[in-house]
Amino acid sequence: MPDNVTSLFRSTAAHSPSMAALTRESDGAGPVDFCIPCNPYFPTPAMFEEMAARLRDIITYYPSSADTITAELCGLLQLPPQCVAMGNGSTELITWIDHLLVRESLAVPVPTFGRWTDQPMETGKRVDMFPLQESSGFALDLAQYAEFIRARGTRVAVICNPNNPDGGFLHKHAVVQFMDAMADLDLVVIDESFLEFADAENEPSVVQEAMLRPNVIVLRSLGKNFGLHGIRFGYLVANPALAGRVRSMLPKWNLNSFAEHVVFMLKEHGAEYAQSLHQVRRDRMDMSGQLSSLPGLTVYPSQGNFLFVRLPVGAEGTVVRDRLLTEHRILVRECGNKIGSSSRFLRLVVRPQVDVHRLVTGLEQVLYGTSRRGAAVPEQATGTAYSSGTAAVDRLVTQTNGAGTHGLAQAAGAGMPLPAVASAPAVGPGGGMPVPAAAGLPQPEPQPAPEAPRPQSALQPVPQPVPVPQPAPQPVSVPQPQQLPQPAAYPEPAPQPAPAAPPLAPAAAFAAPAPAPTQVPPATGPTPPGVPARGGLTAAQVRGTDGLSMAPATGWPGAQSWPDAAGMGQAAG
Repeated sequence: MPDNVTSLFRSTAAHSPSMAALTRESDGAGPVDFCIPCNPYFPTPAMFEEMAARLRDIITYYPSSADTITAELCGLLQLPPQCVAMGNGSTELITWIDHLLVRESLAVPVPTFGRWTDQPMETGKRVDMFPLQESSGFALDLAQYAEFIRARGTRVAVICNPNNPDGGFLHKHAVVQFMDAMADLDLVVIDESFLEFADAENEPSVVQEAMLRPNVIVLRSLGKNFGLHGIRFGYLVANPALAGRVRSMLPKWNLNSFAEHVVFMLKEHGAEYAQSLHQVRRDRMDMSGQLSSLPGLTVYPSQGNFLFVRLPVGAEGTVVRDRLLTEHRILVRECGNKIGSSSRFLRLVVRPQVDVHRLVTGLEQVLYGTSRRGAAVPEQATGTAYSSGTAAVDRLVTQTNGAGTHGLAQAAGAGMPLPAVASAPAVGPGGGMPVPAAAGLPQPEPQPAPEAPRPQSALQPVPQPVPVPQPAPQPVSVPQPQQLPQPAAYPEPAPQPAPAAPPLAPAAAFAAPAPAPTQVPPATGPTPPGVPARGGLTAAQVRGTDGLSMAPATGWPGAQSWPDAAGMGQAAG
């Protein structure tokens, strides 16, 4: 593809340009898509032919009402319609959840789907971000997350299961335990948008449990599962009062005719859908193995239809992304703009083996210098000798000369106590993160001064962090969002198989919820720019602003091969 196509990434507010935009800027053929997490096996070619034959009628006439389409979907899922609200994509539902049900604050682990941080930030809510640790493979510890929520006094909690972008999975019993521990919150949201691709548990969904609880919403996607992102449709499940409140705000014709046509097709194609999910799970295992064989590349365990990978030391994600696109016509998701991530990480969608072979070949040429342009360049250092790859975090570090939010607070004259920031560990020459040796692959060596550039060099040493001064201890110690990711200080996590069921969380972590605080510190006006709300780093501050601007599931009727309501029961093969 032409080199100028990469300028589209810098001219869009989204994380990536649309496929239509990329196609227009090329010779008319789009790239192989490893960016958008879509089921590549559904709908089947025969289903596409059927939709094409009906295209004129589909786009000419109004759809039925949302109630009619919702009733058909509920018939397949065996869910009561009064507990379901269908939206024009899950993003529409997230927007209404924020407007109607989030009053003041929302907690969410990061990195995660960006709308869970950005949407409440845009409406002036406080966003308490719980950092997932790279050293633990980005696994979410629900006991620590619960303590974090209590310490912050957050009123809404969000869990994405599996999480996007890392694919981390939580077993059903742990999620239900967390929901009950948070029974006094205004709302608990369980985002199951990618759950139908999981195979670690037979029935992982909590939709049945959500309908019985007063403050729980489960969010589900259809576009991702059915391979139809262009048809914007998704749904939520909750008790009738919560679901009805959201449903009452949605336009009567918020679902389009394509969505209606697909929903009414599903009862005839249950076997094909189940087989598509089964094939994606097989491809995920195969793709993980192939990527793990690349020297220095770390692949994290995933239960989604995507894999979260860390690039070798010295590789900059935006360079890798741009070169894969221009030299190999491959589109990948570089995660430098995700809070809690950096440009050293890519999210790669699971695709058929023929496409994966093309991806692996492209990565080998870009990363290890077997292409005409040599190896990918290392990250560029900032004035603090630290680069996270995330522009917002780099800006925060640069503005405070490495002092992070403490420096911002002092500059604003804030008197509130701030959380402790862990010092960056001193790292000796060589970086502290050994790259696996491979035949014929030169390894970076510590040198007092750079010599002449090495031709065909696979990787270059990355600039190391400068230790941040340790502030005085604070009276309360709670998990805090990390402003400065420290990739070079962590060991290389080995890829793991599908996670086993974890033991129940300690009783102390999920004890009966403490009573909600009856007194709130008096407001003293808007929070000054850069000052963390209640001692926490909000999404607004990371972005560089001030933040002010009931029947049981018994299977799918009409087809023995349909999965259960969670989509997990009867995978073919």
